[in-house]
This record gives sequence, structure tokens and C-alpha cells, in this order.
Amino acid sequence: MTPTGRLLLLFGLCAIPLAAGAASAPWADVGLLAAALLAAAAAWDAFRSPAPASVQVEREAAEIFSVGAPNPVTLHLTNRGTTPITVEVDDSPPTPSAVDGLPATVALPAGRTGEVIYHVTPHLRGPRAFGRVFLRSRTRWGLWERHAQVREERTVRVYPNVRAVRGAELLARQNRRTEGVRASTLRGRGREFDRLREYVRGDEVRQIDWKATARTGGLVSREYTVERNQSLLLLLDSGRAMCNATDGVTHFDRALNAAVLLTHVAAGQGDTTALMAAGASTRRWVPPVRGAAGVRSLVRQTYDLTPRYEASDYGAMVREVRTRHRRRSLVVLLTHATDDVQLAEIARHVRPLRSPHLVLVALLENTPLAERAAQVPADGAAGEREAFRIAAAAELRARQRRRAASLAADGVLVVEATPENLSAAVVSRYLEVKAKHLL
Repeated sequence: MTPTGRLLLLFGLCAIPLAAGAASAPWADVGLLAAALLAAAAAWDAFRSPAPASVQVEREAAEIFSVGAPNPVTLHLTNRGTTPITVEVDDSPPTPSAVDGLPATVALPAGRTGEVIYHVTPHLRGPRAFGRVFLRSRTRWGLWERHAQVREERTVRVYPNVRAVRGAELLARQNRRTEGVRASTLRGRGREFDRLREYVRGDEVRQIDWKATARTGGLVSREYTVERNQSLLLLLDSGRAMCNATDGVTHFDRALNAAVLLTHVAAGQGDTTALMAAGASTRRWVPPVRGAAGVRSLVRQTYDLTPRYEASDYGAMVREVRTRHRRRSLVVLLTHATDDVQLAEIARHVRPLRSPHLVLVALLENTPLAERAAQVPADGAAGEREAFRIAAAAELRARQRRRAASLAADGVLVVEATPENLSAAVVSRYLEVKAKHLL
């Protein structure tokens, strides 16, 4: 229990007549009487006011949290006392994380229950622990603050952003135009007819069903099913470049979120997915999985992976792929190139994978570099120095794009996306590959 500013101020006022008592004795008696009355009032206020220890706390939270996504947590508060109480509640969520909704104040009538709902956005995967719940209340006259702690420690598992998987059906359904996914026309041989639908701009002329068009009076296109039982191999770079972070979430976690979402979409398309995480050496190998159970298995096997501050060996990564996975597959390398030199190293090693595989390099955009290159320098001497920095950033961006364009010209698919949009960009390109029968 600690005194509030109100109580300290009142005692300070009592000190005024006590100081005046040095010149006149009656003032000292007034000061002593006021201090005594105030002390009695403070003791009465502390004795008669309800204590936060009378509040029972239970925390309700899922066993699995998603990294980089807000996860709801509910605190159930029950006033076991006989008088109403207003408490301020705070919690100790897993660290590091961002918290929205705490501290919160709750008024609890006698014998009644209230709740506080807040959201935790974890920044790291793996096992993470909640700590104690802290309660604070003021006495009736506001002279004291009383504190209590409730032991509610528990451990949760922070996984990749599995919450995003719930929306993946919208991305995969019939390869249609959806949020974050571009519609693709179907090409190639061996297509099986699925259904008729309304014509969409971009459909090939040979897709138009002229008989149905004549009957309905509007353009109607044929839609075909895509091939199933194809194979994906996800290469997850876990080296130094993937330790960079935006909004508290590392590039590695963004890439792992994209890998989980892509695995889910591929399972819905009837394909199998394998995953290899590697930096200086291979750190994790997940054999090909299929279906919803396979997605859950992949998540369980990768939720504790973290990037390391070591140089990635792309040559060793490619050699490992050739040893472990010989079936023709869509090989998706999820990585971040800090400069054109690293991008050239990536290109040199992934080009040989084009036989027998189809290779997709998904690059996380260097957001600070892009923001610097887009700036406009100010006037004056300071602006001249800033102009040189902006020009250097723009030149570095241009070299990276030339490298990426050269890689694409050699038959390697390339996707560059901001960390926030990586999942949608990778899924879009996968669906495009399926629709065009590139595998």
C-alpha cells in the first residue's frame, strides 16, 4: 500500500501551521491536531476500503499464438468481497511482444464478475511464458493505492501466423480473382473441363463457349481443372539477411508465414509440399506432406526455428536439394538480398536448378532502401548531402532490379514483395503456375 499524491498534499498543508508554530505556539497545536485527524482519516480509509487481493483472476488464452498477429487474451475478474471495488489490471504477456488494451480499469460490484479483453502480438516464435497479473485500486477517499499480484504463469507456443491460413480458401478457390491474388488464364495441354462461367477480361478467345454464349446472350467461358498431385519444395533462407525486421517481426518469420500459407493452399490443390530451412548449413528438413494433417505437421516441425547471424551458403543449399528431392517440383526460395552482390550469388547457384525443377525466387524488398530512394532532398547544403544518399540508394535499387531481371530472363520466376505482402505475392504466383500448367 502506498500513499497517493492527495494524501501527501494534505500532509504538506498540515506542515504549514507546524512551521508557523515556530513563531506562535498556538499554530503548532493547530498543525498537530490537523495531522492527527488526517492520520486517523487515512487509517480509517485504509481499513474500510476493499483490497484488490479480494479479486480473483483467471486468464483465458489459446495454447497456440500466431507471430506477428494480434491474439486475444481474456482476463476474468471476480470480486469475492462484500463491497464494490474498482481495480486497474495489468498483465505480463510473453516477451517480446506488442500489447493493445492494457492497462484497463474495471468496476466490480460485490460478488460479480467482469472481464478485460486485450490483444498480444508476439514478435518471436517458440515457447513463451505469461507472468503474473497485477492489480491496483484506490481507497474510497483516494488517500492510498493498494496493490496485489496474482500468480497466473503459463506457457504458450508461438507458431507462424496460422491465423492467416483461415483466409487461404479465398485465395485458392477455383484460381479466381480474390484479394491479393491475380486471376490467371489457363493454358497448356491435358486440361479437363470443369464448368462454364461468365467471361472475364483476359480470358483466351479459345476458352469462349460460343454455343453457351449464343444461348445466354453474353460471353461465356469454359473453366478447366488444374493438375493435381504436383510437388513443391520450399527453401527457407535462415541466414544473416533474414534477421532484419519490420514492425518487430523478422524477415524470417514473414517468410515462414508465407511458407505455411502456401503449404495450406497447395494442400487444397492436391499437391505435396516439402520444406528445407538452411543458412550456413541445413537446419531443418520436413519431408513432403499432404492435406490438412500435413500442414499441421509442418507447422509443428518449424515453429521453433529462428534465423542465425551467419552467411547463407546457397551452393550447399542447392546441393542438398539435388540429394534429397529429385522429383520435378516448383522450388520456392524465400530470401532477402541486401545488395546486388548477394543477389548475384543467389542467381549463380539457383540457375542450375532449372533442370529438372521450376524455380521461383521470392525476394523480400529492402524497405528502408526503397523508402530512402523515394525521398526528395531538401534545399540547401544539408539537402545536397541528402541528395547524394538518395542517389546512392536509387543506384543500389537499380542494380538489384537489373540482377532480378537478368534472373527472370534466364527462365527463373522472380517475385519481389514488401514483407507485409509476401504471402499474397507468393500464393498468387503459385496459382498462376498451376493455371498455366508450367509444371
